[in-house]
Amino acid sequence: MEDKTKRGLTVQEQSLDENYKVEAEKGMIYDMDGIGHRVAIRWYFPKKDFDLNKVLEFAESMETKYKKLREETCPDY
Repeated sequence: MEDKTKRGLTVQEQSLDENYKVEAEKGMIYDMDGIGHRVAIRWYFPKKDFDLNKVLEFAESMETKYKKLREETCPDY
């Protein structure tokens, strides 16, 4: 699963994602204070452990989170 909001972000490491407990490619984003935060760009869900419905559930949860964030920060969007 790939987070398209992070397209263009360079992959700096591949490690275990704390939320989903699967391998993830991670990059660095910086906040307004210049502090770097490591964020997941894409996740690799093994087919033997996750079915498509479970991955879609994760994707829909992520979409809901971003939709809420857009509504709060850009109400005219």
